[in-house]
Amino acid sequence: MTTIKKIQLGQNGPLVSKLGLGCMRMSSVWGGPTPDETESIATIQSALNSGINFLNTGDFYGAGHNELLIGKAIKGRRDDAFISVKFGAFFHNGQWLGLDLRPVAIKNFINYSLTRLGIDTIDLYQPCRMDGSVPVADIIGTVADLIKEGKVRYIGVSEITADQLREANQIHPISALEIGYSLADRQIESELLPAAKEMGIAVAAFANTAEGLLTGDMKAPLADNDHHLHFSRFQGENLVKNLEKVEVLKALAKDKQLTPTQIAIAWVNAQDDHIMPLVSMSRRSRLPENIAAMGIELTTSEMELLNTTFTPGAILGGTYLQR
Repeated sequence: MTTIKKIQLGQNGPLVSKLGLGCMRMSSVWGGPTPDETESIATIQSALNSGINFLNTGDFYGAGHNELLIGKAIKGRRDDAFISVKFGAFFHNGQWLGLDLRPVAIKNFINYSLTRLGIDTIDLYQPCRMDGSVPVADIIGTVADLIKEGKVRYIGVSEITADQLREANQIHPISALEIGYSLADRQIESELLPAAKEMGIAVAAFANTAEGLLTGDMKAPLADNDHHLHFSRFQGENLVKNLEKVEVLKALAKDKQLTPTQIAIAWVNAQDDHIMPLVSMSRRSRLPENIAAMGIELTTSEMELLNTTFTPGAILGGTYLQR
């Protein structure tokens, strides 16, 4: 069985598992049914037992349901888990309403999160994104105050620009950047990834399969009610052309007796020692495959094939990662 390596968060931060567990899919965020809670809790506990201690959530996942779920899963084993929480987003009936990043709101959010999680301190606390509505200094400064109060250990950021990252890091050391990254979404390679590396900031990379595009399971055209159709990447001829590139990934996976998802995760994992694949799961059955992906070594020629096929911009159409 693959042993999960460790990654350091920030220049002087803690060591955590280099594979992170994204818990979002364990709750209903965009509407629809909530996955089986018993299975979700078992998945979290199995991940902890396997050496995955980085648990990622948001206070707006399922209107607090996700935090309550994690709280149940880690009860009695708080020290086994490193908990990363995003804040700032508002949803209503599965619809995105906007952000509230005011200091007074952040001070309110943290108390609800601590209560739902059943803990005294959140390990990594981060705004889910920044839209210019509140100065970066006010947002990061407020979280820094929460560190002084003992409610937060480390500060993270999510889905921001390189300039915002530098500004935030000047106000208080940033330990981790959470951002979408995959073979299909490489736009962060030009500025954001180099900036994070320069400052010694770890990267928690989510959406490794590009919202399912790289799993090898997607077929064109999608059903009329498929939520992917909100984004041009998955529409009409764009999807047809994009899936042609995915065939290269599928062929490589077949040759190596692996799944396309494993290759996609392995590619992200191989990009640098400071990058953590953050993989969403809600079932224990997914753990062995995703853990095994962390032990896959891609040859120079295999990396060249993937990088040539999926050059930045090769995937047609946009997605929410390209706001």
